[in-house]
Amino acid sequence: MELFDLSGKVAVVTGGTRGIGLMMARGLLQAGARVYISSRKPDACAQAATELSQYGQVTPIPADLSTEEECLRLAREIAESEQAVHVLVNNAGATWGAPLEEFPASAWDKVLDLNLKAPFFLTRAFLPLLEAAATADDPARVVNVGSIDGLHVPALPTYSYSASKAGLHHLTRVLARELGPRGITVNAVAPGPFESKMMAATLDAFGEEIAAMAPLRRIGRPDDMAGVAVYLASRAGAYVTGAVIPVDGGLGTTV
Repeated sequence: MELFDLSGKVAVVTGGTRGIGLMMARGLLQAGARVYISSRKPDACAQAATELSQYGQVTPIPADLSTEEECLRLAREIAESEQAVHVLVNNAGATWGAPLEEFPASAWDKVLDLNLKAPFFLTRAFLPLLEAAATADDPARVVNVGSIDGLHVPALPTYSYSASKAGLHHLTRVLARELGPRGITVNAVAPGPFESKMMAATLDAFGEEIAAMAPLRRIGRPDDMAGVAVYLASRAGAYVTGAVIPVDGGLGTTV
């Protein structure tokens, strides 16, 4: 078996229509997986599926994953077409920035519902499909998308976002211990600055300064994120679980 070959595998990427999720979905497709993508907006799903279809078989399923009911529905819909899911990427997320004195309670609910609760409910909803894909030599995979803002203190007042990502990193470790005996690895990726809708305003204002701070002196590129997704999803990453992997040019761990 080729170390990085995903032929015959099924992957699900939430928030797979743009940014980090789109990069990961493209990498998984190029490695041979069949990929399901979801996002809240049907038109965004359709547009991303059209863009990604040049790389392989991709199926869009719109879903608002801020509720457990929608997490369960997404799993049910995919179970109608697939007997097993080899890779679940929990990427759908939101952010919010406001000064401390003005930070609203609704921002905590919105961000934690999508960034922290949804990965838990999705992983639980997909457990039967993940267990059906798992073998001792080649486990099923859960990949949670955290952030370097969950590793260090961010410069911006994004209180609920950084807290949710730090929580997701630890939830990753908790689930890794529980699901390892069931043949499922659980890891997190902590992206640094990549070109995405969520990062657009920050990069427009501070992109050059951020790049200059990173030891590698640049912003992340799509292949950087596609590559780590393929590594964690493939035979190459079969013995890695409970890890939080920064993909940030060194910003989260050296600055």
